[in-house]
Amino acid sequence: MVLQGHEGEIYTGTFSPDGTCLATSGYDQKIFLWNVYGECENFSVISGHSGAIMDLKFNTDAGYLMSCGTDKSIRVWDMATGACARRFKSHTDFVNAIHPSRRGVSLVASVSDDGTCRVHDLRSKEPVKTYTNKYQQTAVTFNDTTDQVICGGIDNVLKVWDMRRDEITYTLTGHRDTITGISLSPSGKFVISNAMDCTVRQWDIRPFVPGQRSVGVFTGHNHNFEKNLLRCAWSPCERFITAGSSDRFCYVWETVAKRIAYKLPGHMGSVNCTDFHPKEPILLSVGSDKRVFLGEIDLS
Repeated sequence: MVLQGHEGEIYTGTFSPDGTCLATSGYDQKIFLWNVYGECENFSVISGHSGAIMDLKFNTDAGYLMSCGTDKSIRVWDMATGACARRFKSHTDFVNAIHPSRRGVSLVASVSDDGTCRVHDLRSKEPVKTYTNKYQQTAVTFNDTTDQVICGGIDNVLKVWDMRRDEITYTLTGHRDTITGISLSPSGKFVISNAMDCTVRQWDIRPFVPGQRSVGVFTGHNHNFEKNLLRCAWSPCERFITAGSSDRFCYVWETVAKRIAYKLPGHMGSVNCTDFHPKEPILLSVGSDKRVFLGEIDLS
């Protein structure tokens, strides 16, 4: 299934937690909402950002959709009304990525070209935490219990910040170029990181890990001169991971065997973001060709 409607490159796309709809956005500053089942029609378009939208995430109960972009803002959209419920303007440069908390108080973490990782409570106007890094930050996620925030950027290093002590607990090193995407596994035990060194790396982030935290390296996909922030994602069963690629293919790897399970064609430009459906064997991909692909794959 191919969905069209965007007027510019699509940078990000994600399924809602219940899997009934998906959201896409990008260069045209608009958020498109699509039905997943039936004719997959576009049922709503949300506007408000004054710059390209770089990332989108639903919160756990899909009551809110969060977005960030080159207008230096983070917006929280009420899914019942389509209205902007919150607008955070604490960053001083492009906001590259966001991630909501899975449990507990409703928080959203964001990273920016201003070098900061900021954490906002949806009930407060100002950030409740600010972590300053020397270089631009391009990817972020909370851990499962929302007491750590993990971010990465152009210094090639993943930093794990302890939100109780406000200090770096440990760093994850191995990438040799800018980190473009981070994804937390459904169980919360692992994260994967995609980078411009053309690798996706898996890390064990459990509190007490004997030996190395590096679990594996996945290769085959590409990053090119466009320097797009290519995202990555886990399957609900954690047996597969996926990432976009500048070579116009969508890649799916087996997590244990570290081998490519699928290399899916169709896009006519860089595949910037991919995501697994939370309940069905469906893969979402969005690209610089302004198109959204939904494909059914065998995940057994």
